[in-house]
Amino acid sequence: MQFEVLVFQNLIHNESYIRNILPYLKENYFTQSSHKTIYNLIVNYFNKYNNNPNISAIKIELDDQSINTEEYKECIDILKSIETYNEVEKEWLYEKTEKFCQDKAIYNSIMESIKILDGKSKMDKGSIPTLLQDALSVTFDSNIGHDFLENAEDRYEFYHMKEERIPFDIDFLNTITRGGIPNKTLNCILAGTGVGKSLMMCHMSAANLMQGKNVLYITLEMAEERISERIDANLMNVYLNELETLPKESYLKKLERIKGKTSGKLIVKEYPTSTVGSGHFRHLLNELKTKKNFKPDIIYIDYLNLCISSRMKMGGSINTYTYIKSVAEELRGLAVEFDLPIWTATQSNREGFSNSDVDLTNTSESFGLPATVDFMIAAISTEELEGLGQLLIKQLKNRYGDPSLHKRFVVGVDRARMKLYNVEQNAQDNIGKQIDDKPVMDNSSFGEGLKREKWNKSTFDSWR
Repeated sequence: MQFEVLVFQNLIHNESYIRNILPYLKENYFTQSSHKTIYNLIVNYFNKYNNNPNISAIKIELDDQSINTEEYKECIDILKSIETYNEVEKEWLYEKTEKFCQDKAIYNSIMESIKILDGKSKMDKGSIPTLLQDALSVTFDSNIGHDFLENAEDRYEFYHMKEERIPFDIDFLNTITRGGIPNKTLNCILAGTGVGKSLMMCHMSAANLMQGKNVLYITLEMAEERISERIDANLMNVYLNELETLPKESYLKKLERIKGKTSGKLIVKEYPTSTVGSGHFRHLLNELKTKKNFKPDIIYIDYLNLCISSRMKMGGSINTYTYIKSVAEELRGLAVEFDLPIWTATQSNREGFSNSDVDLTNTSESFGLPATVDFMIAAISTEELEGLGQLLIKQLKNRYGDPSLHKRFVVGVDRARMKLYNVEQNAQDNIGKQIDDKPVMDNSSFGEGLKREKWNKSTFDSWR
């Protein structure tokens, strides 16, 4: 007996089998025309009546099919052979069916790849890794839900399991997130133009690199070299405008010292504004894995509002709320699919730009964005804070901890070197007052050092 025939026998006679296995079977797993016909008849019957059919029903449905005499005879012979149900061991049957689906999926992907290479398919060569990856990932998911009473012990273990997180090098950010950003999450910085969204993401990506993490930085606003320039300034601890005059030998020595301190990699990829979305990023991740053996631990996308949706086109009945929310959902789905955290940013609206205490309603274009993200902070700057070398951070949404804990706090910012740094506790005093009333002086050693330095105007002019 062919294994396909055994599958048909259990689809018809075994209700548990058809309900568990049918979602994983596909028509193209069957090569013979008669097998495809019987498979489709069983699927159509089950979808319509939510029950497995009997032999008589399939024979009646078969009579209505427009198939040739030879195929009809083959179908009848198969149905006769499975009229009697011979029960087999359940675990063996499920394992063999899973292997059958896996083998057929791999075979189909290889054949499609050959068509692509021969120019006989509409798909391009870049789709081949995805085809093979999808085929290799075929598996039966036996988990059909969490039984609240029966799985209490598993749930208790989950409560006490230490979740993998990517930490910050800023103490207050670690405190409010309970140790960093977990995988499968979308995180966002809200700030006005020129406040420091890219600065913050460049600093965090540099910190992740020095933690030994693989970092992917996707920029849709600035050139790859400009992003890399900011990260250079951060890691080498030099002024941004000094990189242009730094001797090549000194530059390479500093870079070698950085290489010696980390096992991670950082790749910066530039795309034109408003031309790419989650589908393009997925393709990039697959290409990086195939061509460079590079799998990122964290992704930065600079920034979300410049991405396009892979599901819908802007215009007509699609408003900005729906469109931006769609982009956010797709990026969060990407984070879940690749089991990593994604950081991005968004602009504050006109009201938020001049507001020293922004909130979620100040999100530009769509309130659907904060509804989708897991963690969202606002970066706020005033003339007084800028003069002190400080940036106010305000929690807007926090799924990792209590958002009322340290609702607002300040961090030090060295714009000339593209750095953030911790400030001492006394710099957080009176933070609940209007921040533009009387900003608190930074009395940390790093902050005092910055105040003593004589900065040229050109230093700040280099901040973009």
